[in-house]
Amino acid sequence: MSTIRNSKTKTFGILTSGGDCPGLNAAIRGVCRAAQDRYGMKIIGITDGFRGLINGNVHQLNPIDFSGILTRGGTILGSSREKPFKHAKGDEDVAGDKVAAIKETYHKHELDCLVVLGGNGTNTTGYRLSQEGLNVVGLPKTIDNDIVGTDRTFGFDSALTICTEAIDRLHSTAQSHSRVIVIEVMGHKAGWLALYAGVAGGGDVILLPEIPYDVKAIGKHLEDRAKTGKTFSIVVAAEGALSKEEAKMDKHELKKYHAENGPSVAYRVAREIENETGMETRATVLGYVQRGGVPSASDRILATSLGTTAADILAKGKYGHMVALDGDKITTVNLSVPESKVKSVPEDHYMIDTAIAVGTCMGID
Repeated sequence: MSTIRNSKTKTFGILTSGGDCPGLNAAIRGVCRAAQDRYGMKIIGITDGFRGLINGNVHQLNPIDFSGILTRGGTILGSSREKPFKHAKGDEDVAGDKVAAIKETYHKHELDCLVVLGGNGTNTTGYRLSQEGLNVVGLPKTIDNDIVGTDRTFGFDSALTICTEAIDRLHSTAQSHSRVIVIEVMGHKAGWLALYAGVAGGGDVILLPEIPYDVKAIGKHLEDRAKTGKTFSIVVAAEGALSKEEAKMDKHELKKYHAENGPSVAYRVAREIENETGMETRATVLGYVQRGGVPSASDRILATSLGTTAADILAKGKYGHMVALDGDKITTVNLSVPESKVKSVPEDHYMIDTAIAVGTCMGID
């Protein structure tokens, strides 16, 4: 395809915000190479997410900067969890100052658009900045796969591979010691990672935030397994999984309960199982290893495709949109679609039925 250049060379800023994940550098490369090679755009890299935009910590990106980064984990731009629109009670002026600083940096460097790579919070901030008059294009990144408007996010497949390998490894030690092992994976509000990793890794119990669990149902399932000669079990729990009792608590009660019983669901569930069944139970929290390392082939492809499409819509001036995957097609949705929303696992999702069909307990009768 021939190179297409606008009469006015566009300049855009690009940043990564929120938790890092495999595929961010692949997406940066996709955006930047297409924007420069196809459209001749000027690229301004913004360091450490929205914090860099607030502080004016920016620099021009040249081809050498985004060469050879396809397979690298993390992000060459750095990241932060800065939320410019969020303010502490009584500090409304702070948020206003941050947004004003963002606008100042945007206009000082004569940006035509801001490209933001991130999850729910990042794309929500992108939407709110678009409401403030800035041109914004978003890309969906998160290992949680919980962004509304896209079927899949880059980072999810890589994390899924890591979680599945961890579950595979736990099987051997659980079997050797005839133990129940609870492994906690990320997913505070949505259980996509726990569900898919649980099915891929042959988890015997899968606990999701969307389905409050009953420890008696879990105990019965594990005891039934033991009666058939299965001397070990693996429980895969999303970090946001709650018991039926916890699900009834308000935020204050829940915070107090977790302060008294431990913030980690893996250790709470392990203790509950041991008390319910008497079975020796151990807990493993996989933690940040889920977000590290090189991206999978699938994530490299998705991130690159989303990135090049972001460059295309930027060139066309289709601002205020997030690039998304719809089935097998790359498309776009208005940034208002993912704004302040979480894509939860539906109770009728086929993967839940798949898990149940192969004998997995979802924490309920």
